[in-house]
Amino acid sequence: MLAFAATVFFVIAWVIHVTETSTETIFSPTSLMFIGLALLALHSGGLGSGWTARGRGRGRRR
Repeated sequence: MLAFAATVFFVIAWVIHVTETSTETIFSPTSLMFIGLALLALHSGGLGSGWTARGRGRGRRR
């Protein structure tokens, strides 16, 4: 899920960069890129990656 959010930030940063839109400092393409990279790092670290398979493969309890 965080990877999709990162993709959105990358696309917005790309559109701002390509159209050379004048924006505030907070919404510059570089800052949006850093937010996207932070979201990708969190996703790679396992946060927001969806369901986990905890407890599987241990066999059936009786």
